Amino acid sequence: MAFHVTLKDQPTPISQGEDPSTSTKTAQSTVTCMYQVHLGRYWQTMTAVWTKNIMNHSLTIFVDSMESNHRHSCKIDLAPWHFWGKKSYKTFGVDGLQIDVYWDLRSAKFTGSPEPCSDFYVALVCDEVVVLLIGDLKKKAYKRTKSQPCAADALLFFKKEHVFGKKSFTTQAKIDKHRKDYNIMVETSILGSNDPEMWISIDGNMLIHITNLQWKFRGNQTVLVNKKPIEVLWDVHAWLFLNPGSSYGLFIFKPGQANSKIYKDDGQEDETEHDDSSSNTSQCCLFLYAWKIE
Repeated sequence: MAFHVTLKDQPTPISQGEDPSTSTKTAQSTVTCMYQVHLGRYWQTMTAVWTKNIMNHSLTIFVDSMESNHRHSCKIDLAPWHFWGKKSYKTFGVDGLQIDVYWDLRSAKFTGSPEPCSDFYVALVCDEVVVLLIGDLKKKAYKRTKSQPCAADALLFFKKEHVFGKKSFTTQAKIDKHRKDYNIMVETSILGSNDPEMWISIDGNMLIHITNLQWKFRGNQTVLVNKKPIEVLWDVHAWLFLNPGSSYGLFIFKPGQANSKIYKDDGQEDETEHDDSSSNTSQCCLFLYAWKIE
């Protein structure tokens, strides 16, 4: 697997963080991660979009301009038929600032998602400070860039992923930055003589079981995982009432609120109120778009 970079010389209009259009016709899996980073004197939004379909696999970094309604972008194309560019860097400008992008994807491991799960880094550097570091090879990134960590850590506050499957859909998400990624799985049983059902598991524990799904295709529930509440919302109307592959089931996972009805890891209700006084700025909201294919 190899990589090369395409830089857009002209800024492109902001599209409100949306992914490219996705359907089962193109089967394009995308992962969009939005960060707040301290760039120059201000907090600004940076967006990383990992995209993969039958023809292409790429990472595009977008940086919103503070001076106009535009965003600047840098694209890294993953081209498996080349043997150069696996480890490289490129420079582009945003509002008069120079941003250097360094990456090493030579040993990157993937588990079906267009986003690597381990053994890689992508580092964005401005004024000899790493303003955003994606991946787990942090020591190698700092050594290579010869830069210092930013005094204010970048905050991942939004993740959106399009996944495809027949009966099960999986992803990982760092909903709470103080722990490892949560492993999330959604499983369904829609066809057959039995009533349609759905199961939602986090870190291997089945926390939500919906029976009679044709009547409960929309809903929400707060569960307790590692003593922290996570609110889960779902809408799978398309799975049951639209043509297969024409639309998606939507799942939202976000930090729970105090005094919500909470369910423990074993699915049992917990009557104890939860103290959710910590700031949500350290937490991320996951939007999972599950495309059901036959």
